[in-house]
Amino acid sequence: MKAAAALLLLLTCSLPVVSACASDQALNRTIDDATIKTRVKTALLNDPVIDATKIAVETSAGVVTLNGAVKSNEEATKAIDLTRRVAGVRDVKSELKIQGGG
Repeated sequence: MKAAAALLLLLTCSLPVVSACASDQALNRTIDDATIKTRVKTALLNDPVIDATKIAVETSAGVVTLNGAVKSNEEATKAIDLTRRVAGVRDVKSELKIQGGG
């Protein structure tokens, strides 16, 4: 009986299953990235200091890139700090440009 279980385990861990598992992992990462992106955008939109309508958020494997225009260094710093606090964010890359407000 143990030999049959070992053979079954060996067959279940064959290459096609590994490929399916890899696809599942990619899908989970995509879902996670979409969730992270939504959470970051929500955090930015809910902050009264940040004009999140001018900030684009992209996420890949938990690394968030912020791109767009902010009015000051303080606004950029706050956006980066808020992003870092979102669950699942591994790193933050800022491509924010200071354009002054008026």
